[in-house]
Amino acid sequence: MQIFTYNLYPELDILENRTIKVDDLHEIYFEICGNPNGVPVVFLHGGPGSGCNPAQRRFFDPAYYKIILIDQRGCGRSLPLGEVNNNTTDDLINDIELIRQELGIEKWLVFGGSWGSTLALVYAIHHPRQVSGLILRGIFLSRSGELSWFLGDVKTFYPEPWLALCAPIPESLKSNPLAYYRDLIFSDEESISIPAAIRWNTFETSIMTLLPRPPANEGDINGQVELARARIQIHYIENNCFVGERDLIAEAKNKLADIPTVIVQGRYDMVCPPITAWELHQAMPHAEFHMVADAGHSAMEAGTTSALVAATEKFKHIL
Repeated sequence: MQIFTYNLYPELDILENRTIKVDDLHEIYFEICGNPNGVPVVFLHGGPGSGCNPAQRRFFDPAYYKIILIDQRGCGRSLPLGEVNNNTTDDLINDIELIRQELGIEKWLVFGGSWGSTLALVYAIHHPRQVSGLILRGIFLSRSGELSWFLGDVKTFYPEPWLALCAPIPESLKSNPLAYYRDLIFSDEESISIPAAIRWNTFETSIMTLLPRPPANEGDINGQVELARARIQIHYIENNCFVGERDLIAEAKNKLADIPTVIVQGRYDMVCPPITAWELHQAMPHAEFHMVADAGHSAMEAGTTSALVAATEKFKHIL
């Protein structure tokens, strides 16, 4: 059997970028790329807190898809940057639906990775008639075991990044790194908050890929963006990502059986361990499931990128 390898599409420009006021506080940025008359697809970024970037447009054939990327509340180019008030999962779901209505889209393909997979599933559960298909990568469902893994158990495989994260913490506070970093990152003094945010984000970045990748140059680091990303992420983690004790796997089984779905998971994902993707697939046996043998968490590892582009190509023939 011939195995095809898919690469990202070439870089492409934005057709249109817009903002929408969703309440008295938040203004959400979204952009449209590709074919203005094409099949609509919405990209939901990870984090929480990360924001979108130009490479994410490239999973989709720009001649076929109308590509919509959204910066979630407090993220990227949405304003206010780093704002955690009026910022919950339900708020984000409402924003996604408001943008769909604003654009006059009847149905769209929903593509979400990591935290974006949580949002994609919750959105589809709430608005199944508006979802033509799902592409889910690096599955995260905000369960307590997943959060415990990220907040400590992952040191079993990555002791060095964990030690670097915990090194500044006084011995009396080492049992709760999240609380320690929360106090620093939400400090009003940027000389305290920004370095702490960079250390927090560096930890996650260092466990994203199967093989190490070069660290970012200091000149490429934007302190305000790093601070916003860390504040949003900690805000969500402290609140169990506003999913609580919901059994999203059971909800997906009951409500999403008629929605074409592709699940892509890195075998060595240390941010979102593969057991969650496997359990989701057991509940959604109709979904096409790809466990990428030589990948971690990042969507930009070769095997995962290929599987994701293959998924967007597959949907060109069924939408």
